[in-house]
Amino acid sequence: MSYIKGKLKNTIFYNEDNGYVVALFRVKETDSPKMQEYVNKTITVTGNLTEVKLDLSIILYGEMVVNEKFGKQYRFTRFEIDTPTTKEAIIEFLASNFIKSCGEKTAKKIVDLYGEQTLDIIKADKNALMAVEGMTVTKADKIYDSLINFSKSSDIILKLQEFGFSIEECSKIYNRFKDRIENIFNEDFYDIKELIDFMRVDSIYRQNKGEDEIRCAACILESMSILANALGDTYSFIEEIGSVLQKKFEIFLSEDVLKEKLDILKNKEKVVREDKRYYLKELYESEASIAYRLKSLDSMPGESFKNLESRLEDLERQSGITYNEDQKNAIISALNNNVSIISGGPGTGKTTIINAIVQLYIIEHHLSPMDIMEKIALLAPTGRASKKMAQATHLPAYTIHRYLKWNKDRNEFFYNEDNKTAHQLIIVDETSMIDVSLFSALLKGINPHVKLILVGDIYQLPSVGPGLVLNDLINSDLFNYAPLNIIYRQSNNSYIPYLAKEIKNVDLSEDFLNKRDDYSFFATSSEKIAPALEEIIKISKEKGIDEKEMQVLVPMYKGENGIDNLNRLLQNIYNPAKRSKNELIYGDVVYRENDKVLQLVNDLEHNVFNGDIGYIERIVANKVTINFDGNKVTYEKKDLKQIKHAYAITIHKSQGSEFDHVIFPICHNYYKMLYNKLVYTGVSRAKKTLTIVGEPQSFAMAVRNNYANNRKTSLKDKILQAYEV
Repeated sequence: MSYIKGKLKNTIFYNEDNGYVVALFRVKETDSPKMQEYVNKTITVTGNLTEVKLDLSIILYGEMVVNEKFGKQYRFTRFEIDTPTTKEAIIEFLASNFIKSCGEKTAKKIVDLYGEQTLDIIKADKNALMAVEGMTVTKADKIYDSLINFSKSSDIILKLQEFGFSIEECSKIYNRFKDRIENIFNEDFYDIKELIDFMRVDSIYRQNKGEDEIRCAACILESMSILANALGDTYSFIEEIGSVLQKKFEIFLSEDVLKEKLDILKNKEKVVREDKRYYLKELYESEASIAYRLKSLDSMPGESFKNLESRLEDLERQSGITYNEDQKNAIISALNNNVSIISGGPGTGKTTIINAIVQLYIIEHHLSPMDIMEKIALLAPTGRASKKMAQATHLPAYTIHRYLKWNKDRNEFFYNEDNKTAHQLIIVDETSMIDVSLFSALLKGINPHVKLILVGDIYQLPSVGPGLVLNDLINSDLFNYAPLNIIYRQSNNSYIPYLAKEIKNVDLSEDFLNKRDDYSFFATSSEKIAPALEEIIKISKEKGIDEKEMQVLVPMYKGENGIDNLNRLLQNIYNPAKRSKNELIYGDVVYRENDKVLQLVNDLEHNVFNGDIGYIERIVANKVTINFDGNKVTYEKKDLKQIKHAYAITIHKSQGSEFDHVIFPICHNYYKMLYNKLVYTGVSRAKKTLTIVGEPQSFAMAVRNNYANNRKTSLKDKILQAYEV
C-alpha cells in the first residue's frame, strides 16, 4: 500500500470515541506516482487517528478516492509517527510544542551533543540531558516526560496493531484505556470486550498469548454472562457454567477445578457465591441494591391524601370518565403509598389510571406548569413507550436512560447514589421490560422520599436482560399491588382485549376464527402466507391505511416467512424502487429513501433509542438521514448495523409500543417461538385492528404452549430478607 508523508494542518472533524478524523494535510513526500502531483500541496484526508496533533510529521497509508459530496479525499487505513532521524528534523521536533520547556536554542545544544541518536539517548537516560550547557533539573524533567509521553501513544498503537487490532479498534482502545493502557496488555486485556466483541478479543489473545489463567478466568466470566443474557437468569449453577465453557470456548475443566477457579474469581470480587448459586458480581449487587433501596423507600414516612374519593368524583365529572372499583383502588392506593404496582392487560385502563394519578397529584399540590416539570417524572424503558406515555398524559416523558443521563462510553449514569434527581412522584410504565441492572440504577438515582408507581403487564414477555423484576416484586407480597381485570370494549363486537385474555388464561374460544369489528383470521398454509400478506396489505392501502399505521409483527428473522424475507416483500409494496429515490446497499440489504426503519440500540447523544421507528429522509454520499418523529439523525454507512427495515419487526422489539393496525403471521415454521407469552404480547400490541394470517392449528398450539423460561432470580428472596432485618 502506498503512503504519503507530511503534517496535519487543520482539523475539520474529529470523533474522540473512535478516532475518525477529517483533516487538511500538507503532503511532503510519497512513493505513489499517482500522488506526486499533490507533493507540497494541501489535501483532505480521512481515517482513524488515536490523537490529532497538528504540525507533527506522520506517514499515512491509503489511497485517493472521490467522495460524491466532498470530492477528492485521501482515505488512509494505517498511520505511523514519522520519527525524525536527521539532525535538522530532531531539532525541529524538540523545539515544537509537543516537547515542553525546550526552545530552538536548547534543542540545538542537545543535538550538537548527541547527534542523530539524541532521542534514543534521552529516552534511555534522563540524566543525559544534564550534560547540556544551561540545563536545569526541572527543565530536564519536563523535556524527558513530554518525550516519553509522546512516544508512548505511537508505541502502544503499533503494539495493538501488531496484536491484530484494526486502526479503528486501536483508536477506541487507546482512547478508553489510555490511563491504564499498560495493564491492558497484561491482566486487564479482556476489559477490551467493553468496546469489541468478546470472541474477537479472545481470538486475538489466543493468537498472541495462548492458553493461560487469564484467558481461562475471562472465559468463565463470559460463560456466566452468556447464561445470564440467554436465559435471563441472575445466577447459574456450576454445571451450567462448565457446559458453556466447554461448548463455547473448548475449555474442559472438572467440577472441582472449576470450583477452585470460581473461588479465585470470588476472592477477586468478580463473582459472588451463595450456596450452589454463582452470580456475576454486578447482578448480585443489582438484586441486593434493589431489595435494600425498596425497603428503605417503602419505610420512609409517606405523604397521604385526604378526600381522594371526592376529588376522584370531581375528576370523573370533569373528564366524563367513570372509574370501576379496581381502577379507583389503584389510583387512591398509589397516591397513599410510597411504592405501588399496577398491572393489567390491554383494555383494562392502565393509561387512564396514570392520567388520573397525575391529575389528582397536581390538584392536591396546586402545581403550576413549572412545578409539574420539577415534581413529576414519567418514565419508560423504551423510546416508543415514553412517547406513548407523553401523548396520553400531555406531559413530558423520558426513557430511563435519558432521565438518569446515561453516558454510553463509560456506561455510567450522571444521576446515581451520590447525585439524585429531585422529583417527588415517579411513574414507570412497561415495567415488565426492565431488567435488574436498569432497575437498580433507577433506584440509586431517585429521591429517597419519592412516590414510586410501577405500571406494567406481568403476562407480557420478560425483560431482554437478566431478571424478572415486576414478577418478583409482586410475588414478594410486600408492596401495594392493584391488579386490573375488567376489560373495556371498544365496540359491542370488539375482540382484541378478550382474545388477549383468552390467551393469558390458556382458554381459546372455539370461534376465534370468526371475523369481528377489530379482528380477522385469514386461514392459509405456510407457503401461502407471503402472497396472502401481500393481498391484505394492498387492500389496507386501498382503505387509506399506510405503513405508518400498519405494523407486521413476526416471531423470527430467518426462514421463508421470517422478518428478513417479509421486509423485502413489504418494501417493494410500500416503497418500490424509483429513479427519483436514492438507494444504498449495506450487506445484502437495500435501503431506499422513504423506507421505514427500526433503531436497534440506544443512542442518547442523538436522542434515539432501541425500538424507535423512523423513515429514511435522504441518502447522499453514503450517508443516511433518518427522521424519528422530527428528530433527524444522520448515519455513516458503517453505522447502518444500528438499524433494520421496520415494515416487519419482532414481537420482542414491539414491546412498549402500540400500533393502530397489526398483522400477525403465524405458522409451524416459527415452532421455536410458538408459545403463550409471545403470542399474547403480539396480540396485545394492536389498538384498532388485528389480522392474524396463517395456520389456525399453529396459533392454537402456541396458545396452549404455556412454555416459559422459568428464570432463576433471587430478588424476591433478597426483598424478603431485607424486610426481616
